[in-house]
Amino acid sequence: MTSPPDPLVRVSTTHGVTTLTLDSPDNRNALSSALLGQLLDALGAAAADDDVRVVVLSHTGPVFSSGADLKETAAAYREGTVPVAMLGDVLAAIWECPKPVVARVGGPARAGGLGLVAAADIAICAQEATFAFTEVRLGVIPAVISATVLPRLQPRAAAELYLTGDTFDGRRAAEIGLVTTVTTAEALDETVASYCLALVRGAPGALAGAKELLRAAAGRRYDASAESFRTDLARLRDLSVRYFHSEEGREGVTAFGEKRAARWVPPGS
Repeated sequence: MTSPPDPLVRVSTTHGVTTLTLDSPDNRNALSSALLGQLLDALGAAAADDDVRVVVLSHTGPVFSSGADLKETAAAYREGTVPVAMLGDVLAAIWECPKPVVARVGGPARAGGLGLVAAADIAICAQEATFAFTEVRLGVIPAVISATVLPRLQPRAAAELYLTGDTFDGRRAAEIGLVTTVTTAEALDETVASYCLALVRGAPGALAGAKELLRAAAGRRYDASAESFRTDLARLRDLSVRYFHSEEGREGVTAFGEKRAARWVPPGS
């Protein structure tokens, strides 16, 4: 009888917050096919669970993720495929997840690991964390992760860091838009918890809708013409009206007037 594969992604849920922990510290949480497959399954389960309100991406060991599993990649050349092919599915699952996704980065992230960080809606890193797009130094390019990274980064910073492969720290990561905020290692968990506490107070349907707005803005450049602006404004006006008339909208307005928490807020939040 075949034994089940070792868990490389640990899942825990508390008060509506599901934490997916990369747990392959022996190879610095490299993005192997096994790890990516387990992460994809866990993301799908969290997205489908109505009791899950927020998803946190975390890690064991000192490294968030070293990027692609290069040992597995070298072995896979003989089969004509490489593990990075699955990374696109994982990035899409994070980017399109209807629940807010928070990345907790307590240590270095490299190459594909930066794609995970950028895909999250909110990313919090410790001051000790370092980052690098090391692909060009291996003779490859940061192609698939560009789908999530480039909408976050300032263009000049992206050019510098993609082309040099240089390492940069958490403070620089925050300045260029890769992470939301940087904090001390001692305050990292407290900061993540604070964001999660704020996120669970949002209505599930409204949070999903707000994420759609953000994805749409990241995927296009606005036409500056007056006609285009008015067309877009009319669409957004209708969308606002629809949400105010929704069940969540009516409940939120009523709860505000009655000075109580809305029904979707978990007890104690």
